[in-house]
This record gives sequence, structure tokens and C-alpha cells, in this order.
Amino acid sequence: MAGIGFELRKLLAKDTLSGVLQAYLYASVIGSGPWVLSIVGILVIGLMSSAVSAPGLMVTQFQVSVTYLIAASLILTGFVQLSFTRFIADRLYEKKEAIVLPNFNGVTLVVTTVSGGLGLAAAAFLFEGQNLVYRMLMLTGFVMLSNIWVATIFLSGLKQYKQILLLYAIGYGVTVVSSLALRPLGLEGLLLGFVLGHGVMLLGMVLLVVRSYPAEQFIAFDFARPGAMYVSLMLVGFFYNAGVWLDKFIFWYGPSTGQNVIGPLNASVIYDLPVFLAYLSILPGMAVFLVRMETDFVEYYQEFYDAVRNGSTLARLEDLRNEMVYTIRRGLFEIIKVQTIATLVIFVAGGAMLRALGIPELYLPLLYIDVVAAGLQVVLLGLMNVFFYLDKRNVVLGLTALFAVLNGVFTWITLDLGATWFGYGFAAAVFVTVFVAFQILDRRLESLEYETFMLQ
Repeated sequence: MAGIGFELRKLLAKDTLSGVLQAYLYASVIGSGPWVLSIVGILVIGLMSSAVSAPGLMVTQFQVSVTYLIAASLILTGFVQLSFTRFIADRLYEKKEAIVLPNFNGVTLVVTTVSGGLGLAAAAFLFEGQNLVYRMLMLTGFVMLSNIWVATIFLSGLKQYKQILLLYAIGYGVTVVSSLALRPLGLEGLLLGFVLGHGVMLLGMVLLVVRSYPAEQFIAFDFARPGAMYVSLMLVGFFYNAGVWLDKFIFWYGPSTGQNVIGPLNASVIYDLPVFLAYLSILPGMAVFLVRMETDFVEYYQEFYDAVRNGSTLARLEDLRNEMVYTIRRGLFEIIKVQTIATLVIFVAGGAMLRALGIPELYLPLLYIDVVAAGLQVVLLGLMNVFFYLDKRNVVLGLTALFAVLNGVFTWITLDLGATWFGYGFAAAVFVTVFVAFQILDRRLESLEYETFMLQ
């Protein structure tokens, strides 16, 4: 996310209503994460297919297949998303732009090889009951998504935000149109449309990297040298993505909540739609999170460390530290306030939303707790962002590991307690992690001057 504040400040500097609206819309789409946009695309294809009397089982099989592709590719590439972006950022700071493209090609080759190998093994041994076309489309989609996540994070780190938005709009536009056009071919037609759209998106990202960072060397593996990439960031990416999806996997394969859909893939009718709908409610919170953290906080953050480098007085440093603390608190409070409003809207309109989607209102309690949990997750992202700015990578690693473990343990416990407790495991895991993060951040900020001067 570092650097998006420059774009947001340009919009806010216009001091107009349209500028403010553009900034928040821009931040909400970038901050919500590509996988939220993926879920929206899947739901749109499913709803439009159902509207023209497409077989319900075919639509369900498509949605479940793509959901697994998204989950598996995010977890797999979590190891390189943050760590490779940090590697490139460090090289750019050293004015070594010539190695950007070769190393991007190198990491793309590694991701393609690993995802392709794992996908090929899964297609051969886990989906032997499915036809060859379905298996090859799943393999292709898995490899493409794995590369798209890495390219998205990579381009975000290089501040190519507008281009990313345009590519996602084009890619998902092609996905929806081609999937609906190929619907007569059945499940394979829907998957082929998904692959075509993401192929367009990936091609656009690769061309953008090539255009932005031309180089004479084609491929390099400098990132693979010992110590070139931070292991802590590799583990953070894995634990966070695994933690986000762990409760879903537990419900998918729980004996009382999971149902087989296709091949080895299960789904949970009672859990999936409420939790995915709840994630759509994070858009307002993500917008506030980025606008506040990447504008107000970053200004005082930069002033504080400029003052450190320029030898300012201790009193000046304490004043700037206090301003940083104030902007952090105000930003987190505004995130909580906006998410509370979004939660109340869902509480009021939740029944109507479910009826419009043809979902029984028995799902309302689960939707409510999932909305609360999703809002807490936005707060957690805000706290993690502050720790990343303070370069407390090990703190973030501990928090993401705690989140993943607690989500698994609490979800398993609530699954045994019965339907009344569904969703509370995920919510409790996020709440405890946020509480611990607040405690750690409070202590770190109190001793910021000491750590800045004495522990470097």
C-alpha cells in the first residue's frame, strides 16, 4: 500500500466534493483486495446464469470451483506477495531499476512452475472422475490466478494503482461477458470464460511491467539469494491468507456443514453466502482506512523520521510522536465508526438482501456476526499497516500467526457447539488479535523515541 497516499492527496487537494468522492472510491476498490472483486464477479455470473434458467447445479459447481482456485492461489502465493514486493522496493531505493523486470520474470517462472506442478498433481489424482477439459481449465485458472496475485501486489508496490483498476475492470468485464456467452457449453463454458478474462488481465499486467521497467537482461533470480527476501514477510503473507480462509475450509469439510459439489470440492450452504456477503460491507471501512492512514498518518510519520535524521530536539520529536499517535487513533476510530454504520445498515436491510437473493432469513444471525467480524478485520489491517510503517515485521508475523491459529481453534469449537454459534469462531479470532495488536501498538508508540535511537 505504501505510496497510494500520493495519489489520494492529489485528489483531496482539489478540495471539491468530486475530489473527495474520487479519493474514497479509489481507496475502497484498491483496499478491498482483488479477491473481493473476484467474489463479486463470481456472484454476478451466478445470478445472471440463474436468471436465464441455467441448471442450478452447474452454476454452483462453477462458483465452488472458482472459489477454491482463489483460496488456493492466494494461500500459495502468500509466500512471495509481500516479500518479493519488499525486495523490489529495496532495489528501487538503491536505484537498480534494471533488475526489476528480470526478477519479475524470474519470480513469475517460479510461481508458474510451483503452481503448475501442484495443479497438475491435483488434476491427475484428485479430479480423476472429471473430464479432461474441466481439469485443464482448472489447472490453467490456478496458474493464472497465482501469477495475477503476485503481479497485483507487485504493481501496487510500484504505485501503478490506476492501471490496476483499469485492468481489473477490463478483465472482469471479459470474464462476465465471455462466461455468459459460453454458458451453453455447460460448466466448461463458464470456466473457459473465467480463464479468458483472467488471461486478458494477466497479459495486461505483464505488458505494464515490461513498459514501465525495460531491461536488457530477460530473467534473473537475485530474489532467491540467501537473505535477499525477508522470511518474516514470507510467513506473514502465508499466515494471513491461510487465516482468512481457514474457517471456510473447516465448514466446507465439517461432517454436519459441508456437502460435496464436484470432485473433492465441498461447499457449505449455510456458511458461504453470508460470509461472502459480509465481506462486501468492508468497502467503506477500507476506503477510510486508506485515506486516513495513507494521508494524515504518513505525513507525521515522514516528519518524525525526517526530524530524527536532521537532529531535531527531543521536544520536537515528542510533539511529532504525539501527532502520529493522534492520527492513528483518529484513523482507527473513523474506521470503527464507518464500519459500525455499515454494520447497522446490514442489520436493518439484511432480511431484504437475503430475500432478494432467494436465501432463507434463517441465515440472518450468521450474516450479522460475519459482518461484525469483517469490520474487525478492517481494523486489524489498519493496525498491521501501522506496524509495517514502523518496520515491526516480527510483530505482524506474530499477529497473523495468532489470527490463523485462533481462527482454526475457535471455528472448530463453535462447529461442535452447534448452529447457534456458527461464525462466532471467526469473529472471536479477529477480536482477540485486534485486542492484542492494540496493546502492542500502545507500548511501541510509548517507547518510539527509545527504540528509534537505542535499538538501531
